Amino acid sequence: MAFDGSNIWVSNSTANTVTKLRASDGTALGEFAAGSSPAGMAFDGADIWVTDQGASSVNKLRASDGTSLGIFRVGSSPFAAAFDGTNIWVVNLGSNNVTKLRAVDGKVLGTFNVGASPQGIAFDGTYIWVANTGDSTLTKLRASDGSTVGTLTAGVGPVAIAFDGTNMWVANQGSNNVTKIRASDGTTVGTFAVGSLPQSVVFDGVYIWVTNFSSNTVTKLRAGDGALIGTFPTGPFPEGAAFDAANVWVVNAGNNTVSKH
Repeated sequence: MAFDGSNIWVSNSTANTVTKLRASDGTALGEFAAGSSPAGMAFDGADIWVTDQGASSVNKLRASDGTSLGIFRVGSSPFAAAFDGTNIWVVNLGSNNVTKLRAVDGKVLGTFNVGASPQGIAFDGTYIWVANTGDSTLTKLRASDGSTVGTLTAGVGPVAIAFDGTNMWVANQGSNNVTKIRASDGTTVGTFAVGSLPQSVVFDGVYIWVTNFSSNTVTKLRAGDGALIGTFPTGPFPEGAAFDAANVWVVNAGNNTVSKH
């Protein structure tokens, strides 16, 4: 799921498409082919990048009209993506690495090893953070050259990660909590309970939102101190989430819908 400044984009894994929705009212503006088993997305300011798990590639789509601008090979089973202001970073679940591509033309600039079964990725302004679900670690990479700065621990089975301007928030699907880590030095600031099998995490400028796959809920935490603000129902099996500058959108895998909060 991604927001392009005006629209929400949703990947439809079994249909091999992505859907573009107008954020203001949820109107479907189009459905576009997106390779094989599309999963994660990132917006680079002009184009949407979609990871195609079944094809070991990423698809670059023009956000204005959904036209495919290129398909680029990455690692095995690419799961998620992030934009660092110049480059697209893709986590490859099946090959335990990340691929760095130049956003303007898709040129591969490097492939860098991380932990086991990486799924989540985020950029903090200087570094790329990767959540490695298989070994319950986080890898911190310098975005400029891909060098590993550190390997840290979070909860059990970290699956998604988000940056709040100061801290990294990690959703741990194996321990049903989120870990708050100071981005500057990797210190764990706190661990906070959420629902069952958290899958994604997003920051709205003030609050952290976490989708709970097995609870059919989303948890809202105050980013400043991790205090629980509320738990709200979603559709069945909520997975991805995105913030559109006003609302949080949640993908409900169980009934092929999205919820707007």
